[in-house]
Formats: sequence, C-alpha cells, structure tokens
Amino acid sequence: MHRVVALVRPVQSTFELGCAAEVFGTDRAEVPRHYEFEVCTETPGPVPTSAGYTMSVSRGLSALATADTVIIPGWAPVEAPLSARVRRALLRAHARGARLVTICSGVFALARTGLLDGRSATTHWANAERLRREFPEVSVTPDALYVDHGDVATSAGAGAGIDLCLHLVRTDHGAAHAALLARHMVMPPHRDGGQTQYVPSPPAADALNGLLTWASARLGTPLSVADLAAHLNVSPRTLARRFACQLGTSPGAWLLSRRVAVARTLLENTDLPVDAIAARVGLASAVNLRRRFHALVGTTPGAYRRAFRGGTAAG
Repeated sequence: MHRVVALVRPVQSTFELGCAAEVFGTDRAEVPRHYEFEVCTETPGPVPTSAGYTMSVSRGLSALATADTVIIPGWAPVEAPLSARVRRALLRAHARGARLVTICSGVFALARTGLLDGRSATTHWANAERLRREFPEVSVTPDALYVDHGDVATSAGAGAGIDLCLHLVRTDHGAAHAALLARHMVMPPHRDGGQTQYVPSPPAADALNGLLTWASARLGTPLSVADLAAHLNVSPRTLARRFACQLGTSPGAWLLSRRVAVARTLLENTDLPVDAIAARVGLASAVNLRRRFHALVGTTPGAYRRAFRGGTAAG
C-alpha cells in the first residue's frame, strides 16, 4: 500500500488539504484502494485552519520517514520560513526515494529546500511573479496546471491540485483506475499539465497615445499591424520598437492576445457559437479561432466554455 502523508501547518488551507484527502484518503466502495493517507505536522496537536475551525493532528514529522509520497497542501503565508526540522525531514524523505508534491503555495516550502533549483515549477498565477523573484534559480512556469518531474511535482492553485493528484494516480496505477476514481469524484478524467491556468485577462494599460483603446474597440474588423502604425502616423518598424519598449511584445502578438482575451470573455459570459465569436473578435472563422485559442490558452474554446459554465455549450 502506497503511503501518502500530507504535511500541514497553521493556518492550514482546508481546500488544498481536501484535494489530497479526496484523491488519496477517501474510501469508495467501487474503487480499489491503493493508498493509505495520513496527516502530520511539525508540532502535533491543534492546527488552526483557514475555515475558522481547528483540526487535531496527532502525528509529527516522524510520519515522513515512511511516506512514499509527501504532499505540502499550501503554505500560508507564503513568506513563512521553513524550519530546520521540517527542511531536514523533507530532504531525508526525498533522499530515500519519496515523491514530494506541492499544491498551490506549497511550492514556496519546497523551493526553500533547494530541491527545485534548476527545475521548472508552477504555482497559482497570482504568486508566480513572487516565486520567480524570491527563487531565481527555479524556472517558474506560470501557465501550467502542474509540473511533474517524477521525484518532485508542483501544481497551480486550488482545483489544479486535484488535476495533479489524479495525474499521480494515473502514473501509479494507470489511466483506467484514474478515470474510475475521477468518475466517482464527478471530475474530468484528465486535464493535461501543459494546459494553461484560467488567468483572468486584465485590461491593457494604454501607454501608446490611445492606440490600444482604439484598436480594442475595432477587434471585429480586419485590423492589421499596418493599420495600427497608420493610426499613430508612424512606420510599422517604429511601432514595433514602441511596443517592445513599452509592452514587451510585438504589435501582432498584442493584437492576437487581445482577440483571444475578448473571445475568452465571450465564451464565459455569452451563449454565442464559436463561429460568431470568431467573427466578433476578427479571427474570421471558427477553425482559425480554435487554432489561435489553443496556441495561447492550451485548450479548445468548447472545453474552455465548459470549464467555466458546465454542461454542453453552443458551438
């Protein structure tokens, strides 16, 4: 039996812990049991939670000595230091072959062990820049749902923790068993780790004399980079330099990203079919929208809409 131990701390996020408990620690009559699940903490006793109640944790760090998988289900606040005792326990577990897994902000604890140095990792999109800044030796992949290196694995925020846990089940016991478990959890059987997080698209700051606002209002037209340059009465080359300097991207890339961002909003908030959305954002056809959308978001428009709204959507 594979032993999974979740390492918790005050104040523990109940959702992230629940992700691990649902996948590895819940008995289901029609699903074969392959895991033993346990919770431990540095100082056994009452552990406050983010939900306002206190849970009693009887096991200390010695539980990590026999764990096959160690899960850090969040780490709040993210700036909380990693004690020498916890660091040693995690490094010892890893050295003897245990798999170390983090959910959401738990990556900050794992990064403090040094085990992510020179590797890629992910976390909730809102914490990605902080992770990159505090741990420059870690290659932060802010768009991924999860990143699995075999011995260490990290996931993005909240629901992506379930995606990673189901991925680990799939790795351990095959796709059929993982699909059976997902079906009992009423979850999608598989979301690939490379699929992008559903990051809200912030409005672009218009640093180009009103050009971004002007262009955003005309996305439904066959707008080109030449049209953008003509609006500012500059050459396309000058426009490219201004975009690179002020926005860190090219005019063409910005225009495409805005078209896809508006398409995401329409998929979330309307019942318009995909071909109508494609026309409205200036991508001409449903085929073109699907291709561009998948390239930037990592999934299809239909799958994206279902993830936000559930059920079967038009288009």
